[in-house]
Amino acid sequence: MVAGAEAPYPKVPWDIGEPQPAVVELEQTVDFHDPVLDAGCGPGDNAIMLALRGRRVTAFDSSPAVLGIARERAATAGVDVEFVEADATRLEELAGRRFATVLDSALYHCLGDDERHRYLAALRRVTRPGAQLHLVCWAAGTPGVQQPMVVSEDNLRAIVGAHWDIREVRRTSLTTAVVPDALSDEDIADFRRLGVTIDRERVAVDDQGRIVGPGWYLHAVRR
Repeated sequence: MVAGAEAPYPKVPWDIGEPQPAVVELEQTVDFHDPVLDAGCGPGDNAIMLALRGRRVTAFDSSPAVLGIARERAATAGVDVEFVEADATRLEELAGRRFATVLDSALYHCLGDDERHRYLAALRRVTRPGAQLHLVCWAAGTPGVQQPMVVSEDNLRAIVGAHWDIREVRRTSLTTAVVPDALSDEDIADFRRLGVTIDRERVAVDDQGRIVGPGWYLHAVRR
């Protein structure tokens, strides 16, 4: 995430305590060539999963607190992941590095359009020609949920396509940590004040009761 960004939600939606299922499925179907950069890694579960499967992973986030959690989880898992505090729109801390694969699981949709352009340009500076970008973000249309961080296919093609060669855009799904039945009315009100409306009667959930919704998967290659 961008430096200084914080999460005021009553329940942090993206910390599901395990790798994002869409990323697990992705890792089983595409080659993550080393070295891998996990962009906006949050508490580190995707990076840890990749490291457990033999990948050489560097992961960045803007939050020192969340990076502390990620380092603790990596130590518990017994894997070596390099965690770096960095602003996604600059990546100065990674200057001179050349990654072969970038994973963006739910960072792109947190940024404004100007930030997205700067972020994608920064990724170009720290990747080698031919590097692969695998990006997963929210799409509109989550049943029973209205929230501001959704991205259109046109937005992806216009902004990502200005910096990288897009090879594929298709639908996927994203899993959150939010269990509607466990939310109090106060929690629901807090989400609403932050622009997120949750209708417990209509929302789609997985077998653990967690909200799931439609997303985009984008694959692009560095020019």
